[in-house]
Amino acid sequence: MLEGVSVMKTIAFIGAGNMAKAIIKGLIQSELYQPKEILVYNHRYEPTLKQLEQDLGITPTLELSEAAAASILILAVKPFVFPKLLEDLKAQLNEQQLVVSIAAGVTIAQMEEVLGQRKIVRVMPNTPALVGEGMTSISNNPHVTVEEAAEIQKLFESMGKAAQVPESMIDAVIGVSGSSPAYTYLFIEALADGAVAEGMPRQMAYEFAAQAVLGAAKMVLETKEHPGVLKDNVSSPGGTTIQAVKTLEENGFRAAVMKAVHAAAEKNRQMSWLKYLY
Repeated sequence: MLEGVSVMKTIAFIGAGNMAKAIIKGLIQSELYQPKEILVYNHRYEPTLKQLEQDLGITPTLELSEAAAASILILAVKPFVFPKLLEDLKAQLNEQQLVVSIAAGVTIAQMEEVLGQRKIVRVMPNTPALVGEGMTSISNNPHVTVEEAAEIQKLFESMGKAAQVPESMIDAVIGVSGSSPAYTYLFIEALADGAVAEGMPRQMAYEFAAQAVLGAAKMVLETKEHPGVLKDNVSSPGGTTIQAVKTLEENGFRAAVMKAVHAAAEKNRQMSWLKYLY
């Protein structure tokens, strides 16, 4: 057992990638956990694990059994790792532990097939969690109590926003939140390209475009107004904005975005960890 670490208070991460780092930073900054209460397991002491230890003061471990003893276990690995990982974990877990997965394409039912009737939570964060502005969906099986689900929600709210969502909506979550930062980056890049074409320096264009997107998103969240109302508020009769909106509509902007969300959701439906078994 790791010296100085209380098992009952620990949270353990299987995997030391960017999303694990984002969650850990949120937990520490919000003071939900002290660094010494956070275990991070990796099968080798790789640079990512070493960096986490140096930067955040977490407790690294190369023993899966150490991580498996924590009260909350965050599975932060790629889907192809899951079949073997769950097999390795199933004999080490008890019925009181919370198993939290952040993997796309791995359902609660699939995890239950291996782990049995454990407390399982499936979450879907997105990459803006790295800067404290993530959006995370939280779905759990019936073995997780209301209080435990609220605890997990609070955990993920430490790196942005989080909401309870039925697992049946996970494909929509992927389309509208999980994958959408990429669409937004594409939009920001296109905005900047347009500004550059009008003579603005590239870095200045990126800053103006990114800040405009950030500000518009904040307006939606803080005013609670319908996005259409906010759009109308800046679209003066015969003005520049409504002319730009007209051009976007003529070029299928809205339909293209809707198709992108559907494409991401459909891809998630098609994904299955079963392909990783062979």
